[in-house]
Amino acid sequence: MHHPADRFPRPARPQPAARHLPEPRLLSGVYGLVLASALAAALDSPDEQTDPGSDAVWVLFTAVAAAAAHGYAHVLAHRMSARGSGVRAGLRAMLAEWPVVAAAAPTVVLLLFAVPSWWTESDAVNVALLFNTLLLAAGGAWTARRAGRGRPASLRAATGDMLIGLVIIAANALIK
Repeated sequence: MHHPADRFPRPARPQPAARHLPEPRLLSGVYGLVLASALAAALDSPDEQTDPGSDAVWVLFTAVAAAAAHGYAHVLAHRMSARGSGVRAGLRAMLAEWPVVAAAAPTVVLLLFAVPSWWTESDAVNVALLFNTLLLAAGGAWTARRAGRGRPASLRAATGDMLIGLVIIAANALIK
């Protein structure tokens, strides 16, 4: 019960335990998977000479640049709110975005498998798109379960995340 002298009212009955919120690392991972998928699909053009090594470097470079930009945006936001700033805080914020780069790693590796002609660049991109779509679905289901959702809600979350990957696959098929 709330007493008028209390600064912050207390609830009349105990609240249920707080549910786990999705981890920022997982959210950054989703961003990295979508970024890597879209870029790999865009770089694989049937009208150009294939160069999977160059495409792998571009995917990796773009993931690093996106992670650094996102981290730097956090630095700017902290400066605007007058919270901790400085070089160390800035570097920590940028390094905290490592999941974006880590999520792009499977795409980079699959593209590198096409360098020694183990398979074509197009095959590598197709496998990467499919693999990333499955990772998106697994991440959606895992996040929902961590948040305390039941199986039906987890399945809906997995399906929603998987749709992002399927849209990229469809766009890749339609644009080429």
